[in-house]
Amino acid sequence: MGGWSAFWEQVGVFFTSAWGRPVQVALIVVLAIVARLVLHFVIRRFVERVISGAKKKAGVDDTTAIAASPLAAMRVVQRSRALGGVLSSIVTTLVVIVAVVWIVSVAAPQAAGAFSLITAALGAGLGFGAQNIVKDVLNGLFMVAEDQLGVGDVIDTGFATGVVEQVGIRITQVRDVNGTLWYVRNGEILRVGNLSQGWARVIIDLAVPYDSDVELVQQKLLEAATAFAGESKWKRLVIEKPEIWGIESVSAEAIVIRLVVKVRSGTKDQVARALRPRLKIAIDELGVTLPPLNSIALRPTPGGQLPGGRPAPKPPTTSPAGAPAKPSSSNGGRAG
Repeated sequence: MGGWSAFWEQVGVFFTSAWGRPVQVALIVVLAIVARLVLHFVIRRFVERVISGAKKKAGVDDTTAIAASPLAAMRVVQRSRALGGVLSSIVTTLVVIVAVVWIVSVAAPQAAGAFSLITAALGAGLGFGAQNIVKDVLNGLFMVAEDQLGVGDVIDTGFATGVVEQVGIRITQVRDVNGTLWYVRNGEILRVGNLSQGWARVIIDLAVPYDSDVELVQQKLLEAATAFAGESKWKRLVIEKPEIWGIESVSAEAIVIRLVVKVRSGTKDQVARALRPRLKIAIDELGVTLPPLNSIALRPTPGGQLPGGRPAPKPPTTSPAGAPAKPSSSNGGRAG
C-alpha cells in the first residue's frame, strides 16, 4: 500500500515539474480526442441501430425504399440522422471548450484566478453579443427534437423552399428547385411548412363555359379521376378516392370546378401532372371548349361617328407626293 502511494506521489511531483506540464497538456489533448471519438461512436451506433430497426420493420435493405412503406418509418430515419448530426456537433464543441480550459489551468496555474475572471467577463459579453448564436442552437435542437423537419424533407421556412440537405447546430441547408443551396439560420426560422409529413392534397381547378352542363361535367371529371386513382401505377400514391368539391367561382365567362385528391406526402406535383391530361381528355370527350379571347375593333357608323356619339378621327390630307395639300379657298381658288 505504501509503495502505491509513493508511486502516485512521484507521478504528482513529475506533473508539477517543468517537464511534466507539457506531458500533462499532451495527455489532455489525447484524452479529449479519445472522448470525442468515443462519444461520436456511441452516437453513430445509436443512429445506425435506429435506422436498421426501421429498415428491418419495413422489410427493405435501402433507406430510400422506405418511402414506399409506412411514412412513420421514414420519419424515424430522417429524425435520427438529423439528431445524430446535431449531437455530434454539440459533443465536439463541448469537448474542445473543456480541453482548452483544462490546458490553460495546467499550463499557467498562477493565471487560473485571472482566467476565471476573464472567463466571467467573456461570458457576460457573450451573453449579449452571442444571443443570436444561442438562439440558433436552441431553435435547431427543438426543431429536430419535435420532428418539425429532417434530412430529405421538403419544407418552406419563409426564407427558402426546398429539400433539407443538412440540419446543423446553427444552420439548416435547403436546396431549392433551381439547385440553389440556401443556408438558413435556425434562429430566424419562425415557422416551418413541412410538405413531407403525413399526406398532401392535389387541388385542380378547371374552368368550363358558363352555359355548360355542370352536373355532367362534374360526373365526367370524377369518373376520369377515379379511374386514374385505380391504376396500379398510381394506386399506392393515392390515399383516398378523388372528390369533387363543387363550384369554386362563377363569372360571366366561365365556371370553375374544383377537384381534389388526397395523396402521399411528396407526391403531390407528380400526381397532379399525371392527372391533368386525363381530365383534359374527359373534357374533350364532352365537346366542352372555352371561348377564345377575341379582340374587338370599333368601326364608325355611316354617319361618321363611333358608338357613344364620338366623332371618328379624320385621316390626314396629303398630296400625291406626300406633302400636305393646300386648302381650297371659298371663292373657287381665286385670290381675294
